[in-house]
Amino acid sequence: MGASPVALTDLGDRERRTLARPALAAGWVAVAVAALPALSGVELSPTARYAPLVASAVLFGMPHGAIDYVALPRAVAGAVTARWLAAVGVVYLLLGGGYAAAWFAYPVAAALAFVAVTWLHWGQGDLYPLLDFLDVDYLDTRTRRVSAVLVRGGLPMLVPLLGYPGRYREVVAAFAAPFGTGADDVAGLPLFDPQIRLALGVAFAALTVGVLAAGCRRTRNPWAWRVDAAETLGLWAFFYVVPPVFAVGVYFCLWHSVRHVARAIAVDDSIRPSLRAGDVLGPLARFVREAAPLTAAALALGGVLWWAVPDPPTTLEGGAALYLVLIAVLTLPHVAVVTWMDRAQGVL
Repeated sequence: MGASPVALTDLGDRERRTLARPALAAGWVAVAVAALPALSGVELSPTARYAPLVASAVLFGMPHGAIDYVALPRAVAGAVTARWLAAVGVVYLLLGGGYAAAWFAYPVAAALAFVAVTWLHWGQGDLYPLLDFLDVDYLDTRTRRVSAVLVRGGLPMLVPLLGYPGRYREVVAAFAAPFGTGADDVAGLPLFDPQIRLALGVAFAALTVGVLAAGCRRTRNPWAWRVDAAETLGLWAFFYVVPPVFAVGVYFCLWHSVRHVARAIAVDDSIRPSLRAGDVLGPLARFVREAAPLTAAALALGGVLWWAVPDPPTTLEGGAALYLVLIAVLTLPHVAVVTWMDRAQGVL
């Protein structure tokens, strides 16, 4: 099945450059700097490993989904109306509420579902910049775009399992622990069997090479392909060698979330003059104002979740895991919103 060409918004070249350059550079610089301790053999303290994840509560991570209520109507209808606000609210209430209930009933299954949903969503998050900011021309069918989503989403979700299986298992167990599930229930999952991990790693490496090779053969924009390949292989190395919680926290804050914020800014017609003038700080300030109310509401919901779980965490690791459960509950409706945007803009 065919897919739309690139240029998914009507941004001019100047406007697109104003957004794309800082949005792409933020992730590149963050990943490069965050890799330095692992490459130099420095063992980070638990506080340092969890610091980016904690920071994501206010630094792009939580806020990037808190603007769904304006980003979706702007992308689909060009204006924010009461009907659209109600529609986004219903999506969050039904999907988020249902998923929250699933955590209490089936915490291990809910944790694995979080990995799968995040795999999809973080792949989605990279597809849009590839098409609109990097102007790739080889992801020109839905099959090729889905393949790219599987590769990009698998980098932060699967590769850490290959490099740090023990810590990956600890994180999944920490997800389930506040709901009264023991680590033994997680340790026995087939996902952590060495042979299954090996099979997953070989299959994912083959998929990565296949997608990049197909793009190299088809592209008429070699620069875009080189950036795509450099990002893909760089993230492969990053998530394989950097401790998972630290790597995912950095990626969530300054790669995935920043790129989504840039996409949300791109659909806001009112800030086009600022972008045309080369100003990204004004649009960013508007994002902060629009994200602040629902970011605060989401953090308050985190307090409710801590109160409601059977075994509230008492350690930094446990608190971070429960925060990720909150992110999970909000991610499912966020994925629905982004998928809606993807369909409206011809991304997938």
